[in-house]
Amino acid sequence: MSQPLRITVAKRTPAAAAQLAELSRRLFYEAYAAQNTPENMAAKADATFSPEQQLAELEDPNVVYLEARMLQELVGYAKLRLHSELGLDPDKLPEDRLEVERLYVAEDWIGTGLGATLMRRAIEEARQQQCRAVVLGVWEHNTRAREFYQRFGFRPIGQHLFQFGAEAQTDLILRKGL
Repeated sequence: MSQPLRITVAKRTPAAAAQLAELSRRLFYEAYAAQNTPENMAAKADATFSPEQQLAELEDPNVVYLEARMLQELVGYAKLRLHSELGLDPDKLPEDRLEVERLYVAEDWIGTGLGATLMRRAIEEARQQQCRAVVLGVWEHNTRAREFYQRFGFRPIGQHLFQFGAEAQTDLILRKGL
């Protein structure tokens, strides 16, 4: 008998891209709309979460999407990027790094352990790819996410500006050695 919650690698199809785009946009608004202007939200969502953009990301050989489905409904995902240069010194090579670019969980699933399950799978993927580190960027004002990543052993190594519509925001760069 199969478990109702399944985490799998997303298929690289237009249908998968459309589902990811719809969920991504919804979860993005749930997470950030209260702290940002409608104009900046729309600009970022339009640039980042169109079905075409999602399909381009799915087709990128350095990107892996882990999908979380409950009884076939997409309830969360993690977008992983191999060979990330995020926070990397210019004289170093990114071959042994995996970046968690996004980790989104539907509001109803926050606090259930789904985010932790996705993060464990991301770290497992990094190990399978023989990475030495996992990195990510997190908005400096996203306290809940920062505390979540800290529980997994991520530590700050820097920061960078992140363009959010017409506004430049600061992301903290976190790293976890493997």
